[in-house]
Amino acid sequence: MSTQIPGPPQDAAGVLVIGSVTMDVTTFSSRLPRPGETFLGNAFTLVLGGKGANQAVAAGRAGAPVRFVGCVGDDLFAPLVRQALTDADVDVSHLREVSGQTGVAHIRVDASGENDIVMVPLANAEITTEQIDAAFAEFTPTSRVLLTQLEIPFARTMHAIRRAHDAGLTVVLDPAPAHDLDESIWPLVDVVTPNETEASLLTGIEVDSRETAVRAGQWFVDRGVGQALVTMAAAGSVLVDADGVQDVPAHPVEVVDTTAAGDAFAGYLAASLAGGDELPAAIDRAAAAGAVAVTRRGASPSIPRADEVAATLAATAQGDSAQR
Repeated sequence: MSTQIPGPPQDAAGVLVIGSVTMDVTTFSSRLPRPGETFLGNAFTLVLGGKGANQAVAAGRAGAPVRFVGCVGDDLFAPLVRQALTDADVDVSHLREVSGQTGVAHIRVDASGENDIVMVPLANAEITTEQIDAAFAEFTPTSRVLLTQLEIPFARTMHAIRRAHDAGLTVVLDPAPAHDLDESIWPLVDVVTPNETEASLLTGIEVDSRETAVRAGQWFVDRGVGQALVTMAAAGSVLVDADGVQDVPAHPVEVVDTTAAGDAFAGYLAASLAGGDELPAAIDRAAAAGAVAVTRRGASPSIPRADEVAATLAATAQGDSAQR
């Protein structure tokens, strides 16, 4: 299987993240309320969130130089968001303040660790092509990977992907939240990382097994994507490209909260590719990061540090050796 990703020289090790940022309002309860029901929970958090910001934090904790491009409002949440990103060593020089409210996500988590999310974009809708172009002008020479998602207007995402493709950056797309896309996007994407739900919505193939995940991955490849990585939580992932299929096992853990697990995965994947790892090694590291994230509550606070991910990889390797 071909696992080489094209891109700038190895000394260009930065990750450019263009995407959403929110304040996450998260409640925890034994179960989710039924429609019309008021149900008492047992905990509450207010932390940095948004798929773009979470992935930027993850890439930073993985060790990559990270530059984030997005928008916040001029409300009370804006300085909290900016400080949280700065504390994670994310460059926020292209995080623009606009009039209005910062994006908000309302997350509910039950005792099994499953969640549902309502994301209100607000300021995230104000990102502009001029803002994106300014970031590319400054950061392209020192970046290797563009990481982006679908929580900002799609026209802006498409513009960023075209700019990155033309500049020779590796384009990693986390297609979440999934919705109908212009098919001209796919030949510009080097790696796409849908989970089983997103893969089902985008391809029309109900992904509920390895076989259907492979079929969905092939759907992306047939449309021009370099590599399609379909993730299936505890069932692991399948990597599909023009040369075949590779299975990627999951790291077994006790699930507490799945919020931001996919973001931890995407950020570590991008950082590892930017650092020069080949795709299989980058995926394994990303999977370990996602596994650690689900053992903790919250979005950005659950994203692990590089040493924690390294310890998880070492423990998994030791367990594999013991079983031989």
